Amino acid sequence: MTGKERDRRITDLGTLKALAHPVRAQLYRELSLRRVATASQLAEQVDEAVALVSYHLRKLAEHGLIEEAEAQDTDGRQRWWRPATDGVEIRDADFRDAPEKAAAHTAASRLFFEQRAAMYRSFLDERIAWDDAWATAHESSESMMRLTAAELTGLVGEMRDLLRRYEARGRAAEEAGDTEGRENVAVHTYAFPFRN
Repeated sequence: MTGKERDRRITDLGTLKALAHPVRAQLYRELSLRRVATASQLAEQVDEAVALVSYHLRKLAEHGLIEEAEAQDTDGRQRWWRPATDGVEIRDADFRDAPEKAAAHTAASRLFFEQRAAMYRSFLDERIAWDDAWATAHESSESMMRLTAAELTGLVGEMRDLLRRYEARGRAAEEAGDTEGRENVAVHTYAFPFRN
């Protein structure tokens, strides 16, 4: 990783559409977890053909979302990939100025939500198989409050900072060889206004 960007802010329609493909979104998510992988490794995770995965990885790379990584083995036949940044950020404000951009942003947001909901449904179906420590560690809650837009912006910023601290702590521990008891953890948050 170049280290220049913490999160890449996606502001153009082409990059948004490149990421908002069901297979590409899965590949990006899986690569973000693994940090480095080949098309063959990722194909196993997303249950797609290696040739199709390679195609989608090249499309993500064309838009600067991922990049080639240094080979992790001596087999020079495989291309290794890594995320180009630590994450992506997609803001509604960047896609409000034209109806086609707003529609694409809405479609992308719906896709990401559906994929996240599918992840959570899988957990619910499988949670009986997790040990007691994980069964009590997981969280599902809803908070209702009355805030201003500025207060909500502050809340979201504080939550993002907290998540980044835990992400950095976990990554540093793994780099130090502390992998015992570590699992992939998804934290999905939705903070939005509504009227009843």
